[in-house]
Amino acid sequence: MSLQIQKLDYIIIFVSDMQRSTSFYRDLLGLPLKFSSPGWTEFATGSTTIALHPARYAAQSSSQGQSPAGQAQLGFQVGDLNTVYTSLHAQGVEFSLPPKQQPEGGIVAVLHDPDGLGITLRQG
Repeated sequence: MSLQIQKLDYIIIFVSDMQRSTSFYRDLLGLPLKFSSPGWTEFATGSTTIALHPARYAAQSSSQGQSPAGQAQLGFQVGDLNTVYTSLHAQGVEFSLPPKQQPEGGIVAVLHDPDGLGITLRQG
């Protein structure tokens, strides 16, 4: 059975200093800047986006309250998020965020691998 996970859509890298990290990825690694703000920065890296997000925001929403600076989260596109969610949930996969409509469009859900790595599934 295919769960319709289509492709790796983005990687979020949680950072402790947005300006320093933006400079590192843009100026030292040479990644083309797509969009930059104090809370979210994206680089144009083909079909998979690399995004920077301040760790303090992720730590505030974390149940453990720990800063994930230096950690990453994967984001996959899916065809039918509700079907994927229902199937994975039935198999015992834990979700920290069930499918939820986002203000900027699309529906997302967040699950975690056995070691706690966040994986976002996005439809739309």
